[in-house]
Amino acid sequence: MKNLLIISIAAFLFVAVSCDNQTTEAILDTQEQQVVEFRDFGPEIFVFDIEEYTLKNENFRIALWTGTHMQLTLMSLLPGEEIGLESHPELDQFIRVESGKGVVVMGDTKEDLNFEAQLEDDFAFFIPAGKWHNIHNTGNVPLKLYSIYSPNEHPHGTIHKTVQEALEDEHHH
Repeated sequence: MKNLLIISIAAFLFVAVSCDNQTTEAILDTQEQQVVEFRDFGPEIFVFDIEEYTLKNENFRIALWTGTHMQLTLMSLLPGEEIGLESHPELDQFIRVESGKGVVVMGDTKEDLNFEAQLEDDFAFFIPAGKWHNIHNTGNVPLKLYSIYSPNEHPHGTIHKTVQEALEDEHHH
């Protein structure tokens, strides 16, 4: 009788886990079918797979969501590329790396970048308002990341396919 009870419990658990795996697979199949469209969805409600969007982005920079007080941009830096030394006196910034390797440098002045950290998949960091900073792709594949600015940094709908486009756009503002 005791063995029958153990076998019954084991069978129940096996069926429960099998059903759960099938449900998980169905959810994953549905998520994989999500259409990835690169445009600025803000300030409307927008629910999406941020990792999928970040990994599929091939633009140097694209504003994916621009609201009234916050903005999300996706970035892809080619091997050897950098964002460029910059400072945002009036805004804070959050950055998360989805794939690739790099290094971030920061400091109070552009001549004194006394902070340096290695970056890789799943690393994140904050850049306080007024800090000078730069990010370099030190790997041999694109460095894929997303950045949240508060308040907004770029005009609604910004798309810079290359670093050169971003530099030219900055000179026009």
